[in-house]
Amino acid sequence: MALLNTDGAWIAIGVSVLFIVAGLVLHRVFVNILKKGSQEPTQHD
Repeated sequence: MALLNTDGAWIAIGVSVLFIVAGLVLHRVFVNILKKGSQEPTQHD
């Protein structure tokens, strides 16, 4: 496990975890939007 002793490895792991967390958050947001459905826009005359 000498590979994990380098700074670059921890930076790569941190960036990967960040992207995974961002993906999960965006997935939940999109699922919530799609479950609510689209609402008809109100027309102002």
